[in-house]
Parts: sequence; C-alpha cells; structure tokens
Amino acid sequence: MTITNENCVVGIEYEVKEAGTTEVVDTNKGAEPLEFIIGKGQIIPGLEKALVGMNEGESGDIMVPAAEAYGEVNEEAKQTLPKEQFEGVDLKEGMTLYGQGENGETVQVTVTSFDDKDVNVDFNHPLAGKDLMFSVTVLSAREATEDEAATGQVGGAHCDDGSCGCGS
Repeated sequence: MTITNENCVVGIEYEVKEAGTTEVVDTNKGAEPLEFIIGKGQIIPGLEKALVGMNEGESGDIMVPAAEAYGEVNEEAKQTLPKEQFEGVDLKEGMTLYGQGENGETVQVTVTSFDDKDVNVDFNHPLAGKDLMFSVTVLSAREATEDEAATGQVGGAHCDDGSCGCGS
C-alpha cells in the first residue's frame, strides 16, 4: 500500500544521523518498528511529509531540515538558574536532566555550564538547529481502523476482556 496523507498506519525501521556526520543519534534497527498514524503529528513534520507517497517495502534516505525536525535553536530557551535548585545533583556539562513543567509535563534540559553560584541550562531539544538524515524502510502501511483514526492510537483502545471484539 502507498502511504497517504491521513489516517494511514505506518511502521518503519529507521536510523538517524546529524546531516554530514556518521554518528547515529537514534535507531530502532533490530527492535520493534516505530508505528504511528499519518496526520496525527506523532513524528517530526519533515519525516512525515517525506514518507507520504512511499510504499510498503520501500527504503530511502530522507534529509529533514532543522525547521521541519526539532526546530531552530531558541535563544530564549536558555536560562541561568541558581545552583541551589540543583542541590544533590552531581552536575556535569552536557548532562541531561528531567523536571516538571508548569503544566505537569516532563521537561528536559541540558546543563551547558555551571560555576559556584549559577547553572546554565538549555531547554531546546538536543537536536534543535540540526539537519537530520534518516535512513528508513517502510515495513508496513495500512488504513487506520475507525478506532485508530478516532483515538490516534495504533491498535485502538482495548477492553482487556475481549468484549470489544479485539480478541484480547
């Protein structure tokens, strides 16, 4: 099946590198396929757009510019915080820390530098500002079920007892 613009369930195997480098920054090769529904914003926009029109079994290299991946670097997302906020943390430059945002969401920050008083952190995604090169293979492509299209979840909602017809 050819991947369409909306409500197509796609499974891919991928490897991603920062463009122009050989270092793999993420991959699922040898693991479970990454499954998502086209049109639901579940993967970065540039990759989703490039997959539309590909067929099951097809492989390709896809260049995704930073603006269509994790965005450009936002200088306002860099902050200096008092070191007291990091009490008990063995700080290291480049380390990733996780905290809780204003709305209860998980927030990831990178420690860029620190001294006796202050810690400089960056809230940008680690791949912000970077063009990415994906090597992908489309392992599966099919129309989403009504449930999947409505919930945005591959496989839809299951009842755990078979009463929904899922066979549990």
